[in-house]
Amino acid sequence: MNKRLFRPQFNQMETTEKQALMESLAARYNMTFLGLHTFDRWGQSCTTGIFKKDGREFVFVPGDTVTLGWEQFAVGLNQESREELEYLFREWEMERDPEEMIRESMAPVRQAAIGPMLVGRELEEINWEPVKMDDPRLTAHPDWLKEFRDFAWSDSSSLTLHQSARIERTEKGFQICIYNHTDYDALLAMLENRGFSLPTADEWAYLCGGGCRTLFPWGDGLDYSMRLHWFENMDEDENRPYDMEEPNFFGLSIAYDPYMREVVQADRLTTCGGDGGCNICGGLGPFLGFLPCSPHCKPEVQEDNELNGDYDFYRPIIRLENYD
Repeated sequence: MNKRLFRPQFNQMETTEKQALMESLAARYNMTFLGLHTFDRWGQSCTTGIFKKDGREFVFVPGDTVTLGWEQFAVGLNQESREELEYLFREWEMERDPEEMIRESMAPVRQAAIGPMLVGRELEEINWEPVKMDDPRLTAHPDWLKEFRDFAWSDSSSLTLHQSARIERTEKGFQICIYNHTDYDALLAMLENRGFSLPTADEWAYLCGGGCRTLFPWGDGLDYSMRLHWFENMDEDENRPYDMEEPNFFGLSIAYDPYMREVVQADRLTTCGGDGGCNICGGLGPFLGFLPCSPHCKPEVQEDNELNGDYDFYRPIIRLENYD
């Protein structure tokens, strides 16, 4: 394996060297190279290549050997996070050590050798398929079409018929999707057929945290100055992203919404980066609500292999296993 594809050597390369390396990757994997970009966030930085293939953007993420998992605070909770947890403990009439409670949700500390990858920058939906209004799978359901017509005359921005169909208002008109029931094995087969994979839980933890030893990439406590999904009204400017949705130090939009579980490669359906909103829905507040988005949180093995289009999402990757 080419040592230049690993973070210690890659970060020391001159811009012209990186440019040439990225162009060779683009040629090998039949991608369009969009250029080099520096991503600098939460104390980590990487100047890397952005690519495009089949309408989606990828970024080159160098490999590294890192420590993953969590067992104790590296810095300690900030005052706001501690006060939030202490309030919850009083409400629950519990005497708990916050560090001990958090540790129960975290994966064990371990060393992991992570290989270099080309990684999809955005999460993608699994079960929803865009269709035209005259698609026979839609026209076979007059009740769906009636609901769509009522929606068109309303002020709503979207309408979802549970695990059936969806319509969204866009600048160009309407986007209609139908729901396809699928499972984990079918997703893996589809990705393999297209030359992609899913990240493993260890790879995902690296993509999310970059080897950080704090609970979150920015520190041990929640940063309450950030605009947090589900805890801030964005009506004034609906198009601006939430802070955690912005590209991280690898250029990835990752682990920003606890309702969105990211499917990873494993023996059976396993997810990272969210709990389907269980903690938020249970009224546990921002800190515990976003705790599943920690790069160190235990991967969640689901009860069966059926994918849920409301909560399960995926990120395609290409491992550079044989690149010299």
